[in-house]
Amino acid sequence: MSDINETAWLWAAKGAGAIAGSAISLAYLLPQGRREAAVRFAVGVVCGLIFGGTAGVKIAKELGIESVLTSSEILMMGSGAASVCAWWALGFLMRGFERGISGQREDNYGR
Repeated sequence: MSDINETAWLWAAKGAGAIAGSAISLAYLLPQGRREAAVRFAVGVVCGLIFGGTAGVKIAKELGIESVLTSSEILMMGSGAASVCAWWALGFLMRGFERGISGQREDNYGR
């Protein structure tokens, strides 16, 4: 285990948090199809990797627990939270655009 440096462990924590956040989100807001699930999962993982550190630090400071958590725990928590938020936001946006497009179709075709 000592062969893996700290940076690799931190990236692994971010990745695990991002994947866990996207996977948990499946239970809360089911996608309408495979394409939507794949897109939302990918966006969740990417957002978790990008914003995980910042989100984890902010959450830990707001809760006053930054002194009792390790760097890996903060990154995993932040990545999961960023992933869940991105998943939900993208799901609402996709469904909103879908309703907007279907509403335009109804107006254009007189249905």
